[in-house]
Amino acid sequence: MEFLHKAVSADFLTASMLTFVLTVLSMALGVVGGVLVALLKGVRFAPLRWLADGYIWFFRGTPVLLQLIFVFNVLPLWGLSLSPFTCAVIALSLNEIAYMAEIVRGGLLGVDKGQRTAARMLGLSEAGILRWVVLPQATRLILPPTGNQFIGMLKTSALASVVSVQDLMLTAQRQSAADFDYVGSLGAAAVHYLVLTTVFTFALRRLERHLDVNRRAAARRTKEPVPREPVLTAAVDPAAR
Repeated sequence: MEFLHKAVSADFLTASMLTFVLTVLSMALGVVGGVLVALLKGVRFAPLRWLADGYIWFFRGTPVLLQLIFVFNVLPLWGLSLSPFTCAVIALSLNEIAYMAEIVRGGLLGVDKGQRTAARMLGLSEAGILRWVVLPQATRLILPPTGNQFIGMLKTSALASVVSVQDLMLTAQRQSAADFDYVGSLGAAAVHYLVLTTVFTFALRRLERHLDVNRRAAARRTKEPVPREPVLTAAVDPAAR
């Protein structure tokens, strides 16, 4: 159980928090950027669509490790000296945007076109249709695959160790190199990854349940008081008295 003792050490707790922040920041930027790129793919101006397609083609077609090393080594040559953590956030976010764009586009296409037509007949603008009709329904379709991407981002963040980010992976490598206890160090890192994965999964499931319209409607129906039926009294025939 040496890995449990290492897992609660200050080094691994600090590395776990940094991994958490790296994952959340990269995923948040990836979601926002993915929505923007997905919307660009739906515009009528062809050059913007080509730009969005080219972005997705490039970042999905090259390894994230290559992108990470490129950002870390090439940006300083262009006069941008950034910290390893910032370089990792930029590289992971740029890569995630390409995948989230396709997920968001699939969610937008999953909304019935008839609802857009009905919204136009009610006088809503295109921005209003997107804000009040399309996005709320698309979110329920986007959330499950986004949760999978979130878990994937947590594990992909381990690549940040190659650019000296003090995350869980780099901490485990340095600890094992210092005391040659590979089982204990890697096991401690695995414990933290499993804990973070469990927390993310639980939070996403709660969010999915909150956005489940059918479940909320059923819950409201069960809370509504059941009206009492009127008590019918038997009519008495006066002649029968």
